[in-house]
Amino acid sequence: MLSDGSMKAKAMLPTHMSAEVEAGKIQHLGLIRVLSHTTSVIPNLPNKALIVTDCEVVSGALDREVGSESSSSAQKTQCDEKPKFLSAPVKSAAQIVQEEHGRAAPAARMGVSRRVYPLVSLTPYQGSWTIKVRVTSKGPLRTYRNARGEGSVFNVELTDEDGTQIQATMFKEAAEKFYPMFELGKATSFLYQVYYVSNGNLRMANRQFSAVKNDYEMTLNASSGVEEVTEPDGKPGVIPLVKYNFVKIEDLAAYVNKRELFDAIGIVQSVSSTMSVRRKVDNTEFAKREIVLVDQSQKTVAVSLWSSLAVEDGAKLLEMLPDAPVVVIRSVRANDFQAGVSLSTSPNSMVWINPDIPEARELRSWYDESGKDATLTSVGAGLSQRAGSANDNRADISDITAPSVGEGKAAYFTVRACISYIKPDQTMWYTACSTCNRKVSEDSSRFWCEACQRHFDTASRRYIMLAKLTDHSGDAWVSFFNDQAEQILGVSADELATIKSQDDDQRQYSSQLSKVVWSSYVFRVSVAQTEYLGEKRQRITIRAVNDTDWASESRLLLAKMKLESS
Repeated sequence: MLSDGSMKAKAMLPTHMSAEVEAGKIQHLGLIRVLSHTTSVIPNLPNKALIVTDCEVVSGALDREVGSESSSSAQKTQCDEKPKFLSAPVKSAAQIVQEEHGRAAPAARMGVSRRVYPLVSLTPYQGSWTIKVRVTSKGPLRTYRNARGEGSVFNVELTDEDGTQIQATMFKEAAEKFYPMFELGKATSFLYQVYYVSNGNLRMANRQFSAVKNDYEMTLNASSGVEEVTEPDGKPGVIPLVKYNFVKIEDLAAYVNKRELFDAIGIVQSVSSTMSVRRKVDNTEFAKREIVLVDQSQKTVAVSLWSSLAVEDGAKLLEMLPDAPVVVIRSVRANDFQAGVSLSTSPNSMVWINPDIPEARELRSWYDESGKDATLTSVGAGLSQRAGSANDNRADISDITAPSVGEGKAAYFTVRACISYIKPDQTMWYTACSTCNRKVSEDSSRFWCEACQRHFDTASRRYIMLAKLTDHSGDAWVSFFNDQAEQILGVSADELATIKSQDDDQRQYSSQLSKVVWSSYVFRVSVAQTEYLGEKRQRITIRAVNDTDWASESRLLLAKMKLESS
């Protein structure tokens, strides 16, 4: 509620100003100066609401409300000081009209003179409106098929001069009409990717398909207006190019297997060759290429590029690999990968190589000064202990080995079991690249990494171990990867390989494996169905290992007994 001492009005602040409230700068009974605003109709209420799009704080909380009958001396002192908004120069009606006209779309183009609304002021309840925006991201034109038929669709991200963003989606006729009109990246001496957009529909945003921080998303239909601004529009940068939502590599654990999209930035460490992946649903093929990124946290993460990003941008990155380029990837999703995390692009993802932004310059400076010689570790290292609570989705082995478990999507469980057998004659490890952890081949006393396309003088072994788990309900063969196997066996793969090579009768080697047999652990596992030569197989992978806390296990059993008896 705003008050100027004589009248009051309901008002709303935009989302990006919530930090000012949380920090205590905008307070109850505080003074603010409204710099720009618009109005909006509130459904089922007779009055309009004032939407404050920009303001500045004049002072903190007063002792009394301005205009109240009893005002303390402290308040009078503050009011006598004449805050900024009271001392602002008075504007004539002509000046105000001229300023408002400057925010309006040209009458010659729009048919009538319309006020240009800031994105933050738009709601689903508004009627006609016009916004002035730059295209900061443009997805490919895709085809789809559902119960209602076939069609095409594409998305764009629009940004206004305040830096507010919104995602706009177009289907069928609108997609065909507007796809060639929206352009990205074109700039001449006076022509920029700035458009007047009018009369779309707004609805609550689905964060699964957009990295844009906006409560709403927009749908444009064939009758919506889209027109490029062709008159001189001031200096470049009036409308920001992109507003990024970067997540540091060391913070990716919180995003694993969630739907939220975000942006990634890093120095490219390796680029794989292009491979073809076939989708099971419709047997279509997609190009895929994997790159490995590193940032100031000295953590690395693998990123899967798909389709045109893999073919075109991936080829550029492979060519520029010796220079360790900085890459920004828009709209990625974090997935579980073995015991860690990987990133994957989405249909709306975009790639920028060596962009001229502060984050890229800071990353380049770090890498050139110390990053290139730093010891790097995968972001998955140490993640296993945080991979899930020991009590999440408890199950017995007979539950997770049921034929239907893991069909379509991997299922996650927590089981308490013993390791009953480890085959001593299995392939326990592979020789891995020190940068991307992928398998390398030995070439004249050096190691060649196909993914990195580089030779290395040294390489290390990493576990790929099979073991049998057993509990009261049955047993199952499971796969251990490096971090979990090393935690169980107590030695690294290189150390175990040394023991095996120096042990003629293999007694010491077998003894090292048998030390953990019939030891009880709490395992976090994933169960997925795979298909090989037309035959479905179940794959159980260990994601995390914890020692058994017998006090906690006893409490769980007591709770289970109480539940079953009630």
